[in-house]
Amino acid sequence: MPTTDLANAAIWYAEDGYSPTTHGINGRRVAGASFLQGFLRHADADRFYAIVQNETSGQAFKQTAADHAPNTPVELINRANTQRLGAAGVVSFPSPNFATELWRRYPLGDARYSLCGITHTTATKAVMNGMFELCTAPLQPWDGLICTSRAVHASMQHQMSLIDDYARARFGKAPPRPQMPVIPLGIDCAAFAPSQAARHTLRANLGLGPNDVLVLTLSRLAPYGKFDPFPLFLALQDAQQQLGAGQRLHYMTCGIYLDDHSREVFETGAANLMPDVGYHHLDGSDATLRHQALSGADIFAFPIDNVQETFGLAPIEAMAAGLPVIVSDWDGMRDTVAPDVGIAVPSRALSARHSYGEGVAHAFDSLAYHKYTNTLSALTELDLGALVQAILALARNPDLRQKMGAAGQARARSLYDWAAVIPQMQRFWAELNARRAKARANPAARIAHRAQSHGVFRRLSHPDLTRRRGRLRGSGRGRQAAPTV
Repeated sequence: MPTTDLANAAIWYAEDGYSPTTHGINGRRVAGASFLQGFLRHADADRFYAIVQNETSGQAFKQTAADHAPNTPVELINRANTQRLGAAGVVSFPSPNFATELWRRYPLGDARYSLCGITHTTATKAVMNGMFELCTAPLQPWDGLICTSRAVHASMQHQMSLIDDYARARFGKAPPRPQMPVIPLGIDCAAFAPSQAARHTLRANLGLGPNDVLVLTLSRLAPYGKFDPFPLFLALQDAQQQLGAGQRLHYMTCGIYLDDHSREVFETGAANLMPDVGYHHLDGSDATLRHQALSGADIFAFPIDNVQETFGLAPIEAMAAGLPVIVSDWDGMRDTVAPDVGIAVPSRALSARHSYGEGVAHAFDSLAYHKYTNTLSALTELDLGALVQAILALARNPDLRQKMGAAGQARARSLYDWAAVIPQMQRFWAELNARRAKARANPAARIAHRAQSHGVFRRLSHPDLTRRRGRLRGSGRGRQAAPTV
C-alpha cells in the first residue's frame, strides 16, 4: 500500500448521506455533502476510493469528484466485492452505527481493514440502539468513531459504560471500544464570505434603515424537535422596549417550515410575543437567499436547547460570514463559540432522573420522538435576562459587532475550514492503520483471524452447497447479475 494511502479512507458512499438536494435538506445530509466536497478538495491522497451500491451511485460519486478534484483518479468498489473493501486501509462510514459493516468484514478477518464512523445527533432511539449493536458487533480497537464535540464524546462514553456494565454482568467481559477522538465538523469558509451587494439587496428589499439591526437564525424551522423560538421572541421584544424608538430590531428566520403548524407557531408567535419587532422569513432551500441573509444580517442568534443539536453548523457558517453570534451555552457551541466571537447565554437543565418517565415512554414507543425532545426542552431553561443583555450589547455597539465578526472569521478559517479539519481526520485514519498493523503483527492475533476466516469460508464452501450452486448454474436458475461497478 502506498505511503499516502495510510492516511486515506474509502468513502462508504450512499446518496442519502451526501445529497441534500435529492434526498431532502437536514443537518446530517448537509454536513455529509460538505464533508465530501471538503475531503475531495483537501485530502492528501493519490487516489479516491468509493464503496458504492450500484452504477448510479458510482457515477454520482465520480461526478462530485470531477467537480472538486478533477485531476485525482477514482476507484469505485462495489459493496459486494468484499475483497476490495479494504483497498484504502480504512472505510469511512457516514453515521455512528457501522455494525452491519463490521459483520461484513468479519468473514475476512477483523484485522483486514479498519472502519470509522462519525456522530451526528445522538439522542434518537435508533442511534442509541445502534450503539448497542455497534458494541456487540465484532468491533476492534483499530476501529474509530469520530465525535464532533466534547458533549458528544461524553454522551458516547457514558452510553458505552452502561453497555459495558451490562456485558460484564451478562457475559463476564466488556467488549472492545472504538477509538473516539473529538474532531469537529467543517465548512468551506470561502462559500460564506459576505457580499456588500447581497447585503444592500436584502436590506433594500426589507426596507431596513441604516440604524436598524437585523437578527438572523438559520435553522430547520420546527418548533418541536429542533428550535423553540418563543424565548428568543420574548427577549427580542424586551430588548426593543429598552432600545426605544431610536433603533428598530428586526428578526429573520432563514429555513424551511417543517409543516403548516410550524409556520403558524413562528408567525403567530412572532406577532403576539414581539409586536414591536419586525419579523421576516426567507426560504432556506435557496442558496442565493441564504447568502443574502448572512450578508445582510447584523447579529446571528442560535439559542438552541434541544438534545438533538450536538454540534451546530449554523453558528460556524455565521462566523465565516463575519457575524457576531449569540448562542446558548449548549453542547457543541461550548466548543465553537469563544468569548471573542460571540456571547454564550447560560442554560440550566434538570437532572436525568426528572425525565426518566419520558425516557422510558419514548424507549417503548408510547411517546413520539418530537414530544420526547420537547419535554426535555421544557426541562431546560435559558437565562432570558442574559439573552436580552446579549442582544442589547451587540445592537448598541456596531464596533463590537465588527470586532467579534472579524474574530469569528479568523476562528472559522483556522479551526473549522475543511482545510484544517480533513488533515485531522487523515491523521486519525493513519493512527487506526497503525493500530491494525500492530495487531496483525502479533502472531496470536494473526492465527486467530486466520482460523476465524477459514472457518467461515469452509462453511460457505461446503460440498453440498457447492453441488447445489453447480446445479443452479447448470439449470440457469438462481443467477445474479454481476456487479456493474
